[in-house]
Amino acid sequence: MDHGIFIGIDSGTQGVKTIALDAETGQVVGRSTIAHQLISGPNGRREQEPQWWWDALVQAVRMLLTRESVAASRVRAISISGQQHGFVPLDSNGEVIRPAKLWCDTETAAEAMALTDELGGTDRAIELTGSSIAAGFTASKVKWLREHEPGNYDRLAMILLPHDYLNYRLTGEYVTEAGDASGTAYFDVRRREWCNAVLRAIDSSGKLEGCLPRLIESADPAGTVIPAVARELGLPENVLVASGGGDNMLAAIGTGNVRPGVVTASLGTSGTVYAYADSPVIDPAGELAAFCSSTGGWLPLACTMNVTVSTEAVRNMFRLSLDEFNAAAASAPPGADGVILAPFFNGERTPALPGATAGFQGLTATNATRENLCRAAIEGPTLGLRYALGVLKRCGITPAEIRLVGGGAKSPLWRQMVADMFDCPVACPVETEAGALGAAIQAHWCYNRANDLPGTLGELAENLIRYDPGKGCPPERSTTDFYHGLYANYLRLVTNLSGYWGSQ
Repeated sequence: MDHGIFIGIDSGTQGVKTIALDAETGQVVGRSTIAHQLISGPNGRREQEPQWWWDALVQAVRMLLTRESVAASRVRAISISGQQHGFVPLDSNGEVIRPAKLWCDTETAAEAMALTDELGGTDRAIELTGSSIAAGFTASKVKWLREHEPGNYDRLAMILLPHDYLNYRLTGEYVTEAGDASGTAYFDVRRREWCNAVLRAIDSSGKLEGCLPRLIESADPAGTVIPAVARELGLPENVLVASGGGDNMLAAIGTGNVRPGVVTASLGTSGTVYAYADSPVIDPAGELAAFCSSTGGWLPLACTMNVTVSTEAVRNMFRLSLDEFNAAAASAPPGADGVILAPFFNGERTPALPGATAGFQGLTATNATRENLCRAAIEGPTLGLRYALGVLKRCGITPAEIRLVGGGAKSPLWRQMVADMFDCPVACPVETEAGALGAAIQAHWCYNRANDLPGTLGELAENLIRYDPGKGCPPERSTTDFYHGLYANYLRLVTNLSGYWGSQ
């Protein structure tokens, strides 16, 4: 068995995070972080320059290799976890045409609706690809470019996702794999191939079929690091670059979510709930994203747009430190004395309420306290994630354990709230950077396969992922029963307000 070092790179919206995994000891022996900028504009525009991702990646890897425990000569393979759905348009010279529109860009909402109509409605979109078309998905961004920037569209020669673009910079290869590709809305998750019907609905000329990267298997390498790039990074030549994948797909690997029964929930800026499946899981209602995994299987996922967005908004409103906010929330009772937060600061994806806004409900002269509002700021997003979990359950996913990650998972109060609201035991990996860890494990797996070495993905996950016994928690029955009633109230509230949001 090779005892090299495997580097996992998580290139997200907020920045790049890297870890170095020592295969001999099974330990993370180094890490680095570099922040990104964000371009924000009117009508929900959210963009980034792909060059920023590359500059941050180079800086982060070079920083990682300065660690005494991370010898460049021992690096065998790297893998990239990238923010999903982003649209990186390249010209015939491989140069970026314009800034990448991101997953959180809602400027393309009208294009998502129009594309759905052109296909014959949501049912037809699900029939073709397995999922409905959300504003955040890549297809709507390609359509937006054609309609709003025709000159740039005429120059378009290659469409890459963020992690594909970084792989291209590393290897010179235009490739992608099914996990990240399944978040484009022009990929058939059942057949694991591009969906020409959606591409032709965007552009009937057939141009787009020639703008897509080559599909490879998740277990296959994207290539090897170009010698000049290896020198720029400080790596030896012939370092393998694994297929990589979308951030949720790689975080699934990093939480051991590679077999049925495990559900990962992420408490980040937005929230996700997802599970591994051996076959496609299609939601006729279109609320579930029927993604493929970056392991060769499938990853049914439901996403909410407002998790730590809500807690940060309320914390900043009261000008509290994080410790002060957590203490205030913990001092209020479950249910916050009747205060409920509709947490839709950024609209909502699940359920599909793009025009929704946030607001506290149930306020009276006696319960309008800082403590109750802080507690409601945690309960509201968790109720939203409980809805997302219900979507998975409706589609046949039965969780035996919740693997909890993201910034919110650091809070003991929030961890117990998830266990109680989901009525399921919670476990937390020791390594909190699940995307970077998953990328490092995937790099190890791809390297093993390329070199005929032992070690399946499941075996690597079992051997390399450790869980913090001090952070696991079972549900508390009395609180679980209470939250069951609170969730019913939350559903009534959202249902009653949906008409108001739709009329804005």
